[in-house]
Amino acid sequence: MKTKKRTVRALLALAGVGVILSGCHGNVKQAATTAPHEYLLTVTRPNQLQVIDTQTNSITRSCDVPGYFGAGSIAMSPDGRIAYVLSNKWEDIYGFDITDCKMVFSAKQSSSDVIVKTFFSLAVSPDGKELYTVQNPVRELDDRYEVMQPQLAVFDTTAGLDVQPSRSWPVDRRITKIATMDNGEVVLGGADLKAIDPRTGTVRVISKLQNWERGARWLTPDAFAVSSQGEHVGEYIMAYVTAEFKDDSMNFETADWWWGMSRVDLKSGAVEQMETVPFQFIVFSWVSDPHDSNIIYGAFNTLSKHNIKEKKTLAVTDMDHTYYTINMTSDGSTLYVGGTSSDISVHDPETLKKIGSIQLPGDMSTADMRLVRLQE
Repeated sequence: MKTKKRTVRALLALAGVGVILSGCHGNVKQAATTAPHEYLLTVTRPNQLQVIDTQTNSITRSCDVPGYFGAGSIAMSPDGRIAYVLSNKWEDIYGFDITDCKMVFSAKQSSSDVIVKTFFSLAVSPDGKELYTVQNPVRELDDRYEVMQPQLAVFDTTAGLDVQPSRSWPVDRRITKIATMDNGEVVLGGADLKAIDPRTGTVRVISKLQNWERGARWLTPDAFAVSSQGEHVGEYIMAYVTAEFKDDSMNFETADWWWGMSRVDLKSGAVEQMETVPFQFIVFSWVSDPHDSNIIYGAFNTLSKHNIKEKKTLAVTDMDHTYYTINMTSDGSTLYVGGTSSDISVHDPETLKKIGSIQLPGDMSTADMRLVRLQE
């Protein structure tokens, strides 16, 4: 039944009044429609933003990104039109209109004597007016490097090209993925999960990880935030691994090992922290099912499906190779597993069966896969 529905959707998409050329590398642009159209975005080497139609699972257009390939991090404007890409060895940020590849924003964060690296962290304010990134600056001296204070930099997205931060606030080290909540705060994925108000610089802890207080029989979590992509349900996930020891001997071999997560509802700000399922294999990224928040999917060398309420693994399938990232359409009908190489594997979320593959012109490495709904 799902296959028939997908076929019908694809035929309807092709039956528009007309098409126009994209104006950049790629195929054609669909005729305007009244309903939002969903696209999958990623970045591939040598350095291109790929815009993929989720109805046909084909590349609609490819936007050339200046500089060397970076982390491949992508942050989207609230209307789904502007994609901000971290480029040039994790230093520069470029914003593109995904309908025609026009560059509408740029920011070069390094200067003549200060090298600035951003480790994955990009986010856009709920109103689309500001872009946030965590800068990790190092001053290059004649005989040494001076490590400087990391900071949350705030950019005006309407300022055009060669934009400088309008303000900045000191933050912790080790911050990777960030996201914005509807209340305006920015979630900071670091040793602990924190939130900062970009208007005042006020920071608060929303979920303790390295500093959690669960007693000596719980191992301090090893947290991981590189591929948190929950835009289809408006959430942020910080995954972690921990162990519960049997006794005070703290024997690692007899301990119960767990996957856990801190999950933030970006709309309400609610946070839940829990052990999810036993640690049986490596998972690089997680997404939640839009129809049931107790169902989550994970990807790395395997694609897996879990019920975290029952703490059970429901299904596991081996992948053709390692995949770093996973995402899901907003209606929950399709799973996309990508990153690492030059193909995106397409799966049925009910069975995890592979139902397709999207071939790309270059590998994705650590790049995001973002789902956006664009009103065309």
